[in-house]
Amino acid sequence: MAKSSLKYKLVVIGGSAGSLEVILKLLPALDKHTGVAIVIVLHRKSASDSVLVDLLAAKTVLPVSEAEEKEPVLPDHIYIAPPDYHLLFEEDETFALDVSEKIYYSRPSIDAAFDSAAEIYGDTMVGILLSGANADGVTGLEKIRVAGGLCIVQEPTTAEVSYMPQQAIAHVQVHKILTTEQMAACINNLNTDFPGDYHDGGLNLH
Repeated sequence: MAKSSLKYKLVVIGGSAGSLEVILKLLPALDKHTGVAIVIVLHRKSASDSVLVDLLAAKTVLPVSEAEEKEPVLPDHIYIAPPDYHLLFEEDETFALDVSEKIYYSRPSIDAAFDSAAEIYGDTMVGILLSGANADGVTGLEKIRVAGGLCIVQEPTTAEVSYMPQQAIAHVQVHKILTTEQMAACINNLNTDFPGDYHDGGLNLH
């Protein structure tokens, strides 16, 4: 499939408490060639190490690495937001690392990543919000919706900590409320020729 024909270029997945288990189940189900870059933003401890990268890399055929300053955002690659930095996106589709004030006591912030990605990628991006104990990511998800992107939230009944997805559903007109298995299928089919319109139907409750 030609690059110019791809509808979606970026998937940003944000989560906090309870979200790592979701990601560990999601990654093995992802296809090798979806045409999208996948960026994972988790609330992490400040200490930088390779444990999380190694853990996720063992679960997927896709290359996994921590995002670095000025690094190009490439398709069919999984990037992890490094600890103690907000992960942002530049107009030339490279990463920027930011050390400004924490948001919801967290750096990296899901809201910061969602906001920045929405500004750069608009309707070619997908935001996915997972399990968590605070509302980080909710306002950012709304920015994605306004920019024309696709907004997905974990089905709260499947979340270890349901507060974060519940807040998103309460405050954002999300397009999809999905289980882990449904998320994997959605990502795999984002750029196929026959995925249907992901903005309609399914578990959309709005």
